[in-house]
Amino acid sequence: MKTIGLIGGLSWESTAIYYKFMNEYVKKELGGLHSAKIVLHSFDFQEIVNLQKLGHWDTATEKMIEAAQALERAGADSIVICTNTMHLMADAVQEAVSVPLIHIVDAVAASIKKANISKIGLLGTAFTMEKSFYKDRLAKHGIECIVPCEVGRETAHTIIFSELCRGEIREDSKQRYQQLINDLAANGAEGVILGCTEIPLLIKQEDSTLPVFDSTTLHAEAAIKAALNEIPV
Repeated sequence: MKTIGLIGGLSWESTAIYYKFMNEYVKKELGGLHSAKIVLHSFDFQEIVNLQKLGHWDTATEKMIEAAQALERAGADSIVICTNTMHLMADAVQEAVSVPLIHIVDAVAASIKKANISKIGLLGTAFTMEKSFYKDRLAKHGIECIVPCEVGRETAHTIIFSELCRGEIREDSKQRYQQLINDLAANGAEGVILGCTEIPLLIKQEDSTLPVFDSTTLHAEAAIKAALNEIPV
């Protein structure tokens, strides 16, 4: 089994899901008292959020690179950024280390293609929905991506940072997300990416009129399968 390097704390609530999923997967596959080999760099999320709000993406990139390099020195055989938004600098992080970075969009795209879906809705932070890095990566897989209108994007973003990143789950917020999903469906989306690693805390498949692609679980699964040599990297 290879060692996975997690860049977490972005927020810690979703990092905990990665850690739990990976260990449960290894337990199921290998039995006994086996667990995943993981090293973790956990950020103080407020420091990263401050950089995002100020648009200091270069400084944020430097911090992500430093984290990845520290994980590689600690013995990580792969790097996993436990958030969608910070994949904005995934290419820069990959260039700075010699071990593979398991990209969240590639993991999600593989599942979307398996479902024979070519037009997908994306929900996430404003950064993920409005910057091009996510859509461009999906396009390389032949998948068209659409996002909510400006008001919808603001709604999705606000709920993530004011509630989900604090571990707060509200029924009225679930209903607002459900309306966003319905709006995406009306605009031709055949499925929806939960493109922030906290959204699955709020929305499950049974809450959606569209097929749901949980970026957190799909990313964690791809990383642990690679660590167990079940899929190539």
